[in-house]
Amino acid sequence: MDMNDVKTRGLVLLGCGKMGSAMLAGWLRGGLPPEAVWVIDPKPSDWLQAQGVNLNAGLPPSPAILLVAVKPQMMDDALGAAEIDARTLVVSVAAGTLLARFEATFGADTPVVRAMPNTPAAVGRGITALIGNAAANDDHLALAEALLSAVGQTVRLESESQMDAVTAVSGSGPAYVFHLIETLAAAGEAEGLSPELAMQLARATVGGAGQLAEDADETPGQLRINVTSPNGTTQAALEVLMDAESGFPALLRRAVHAAAERSRELGRG
Repeated sequence: MDMNDVKTRGLVLLGCGKMGSAMLAGWLRGGLPPEAVWVIDPKPSDWLQAQGVNLNAGLPPSPAILLVAVKPQMMDDALGAAEIDARTLVVSVAAGTLLARFEATFGADTPVVRAMPNTPAAVGRGITALIGNAAANDDHLALAEALLSAVGQTVRLESESQMDAVTAVSGSGPAYVFHLIETLAAAGEAEGLSPELAMQLARATVGGAGQLAEDADETPGQLRINVTSPNGTTQAALEVLMDAESGFPALLRRAVHAAAERSRELGRG
């Protein structure tokens, strides 16, 4: 199975919210014909209606791909609308929904890939972790990677149990960074900056530092050292932020653990 097979047999997208729309936009930019895509979404956006895809129409009986992008509470209704067989690859980006859930619906011989993308997918800068069930071979995983690379990087996991940690680090992680921007701007206001200037400085600083961390050969630790002059302003701040009990290390460890535990709870239903 490859992208030519997808063009011939079709791709069904269940749910086209922000993540589904980001993926669909990436596929269409990459050359997937709109007529090869079927989308089921109860409240299609104006953007979606203008894409020329098969929208809320009768589905092909055995599509190459069934991509599930609905919220977990809508899963039963969404899956009930799909007609697939063992030739269809099921790809799920639904948080907290285990591989076993899809095997119970479609059978253990159906190849299933579970994926966890994150919101920077909206600007093509996401990262998606993938894990397949026993029926998913390397070709299936490669096809899922090809689809999800339309919105950023992909990585393969060794076991499904790692998905909870991935959810806590990269899935929920953008929210931590957004909150950092909020609080950095608020701290700037407290030191006398206008709200507008503080926010502009915070946004550009976090965005630029993230790009530098991704592009540079040095590790983030070395980049931190590079901008920390002995007894300077950065060192004064880092002594607060790197405090073993009240700084970032302990705080983020607790935050990521809380998110991972919640992911495990959702997976248990």
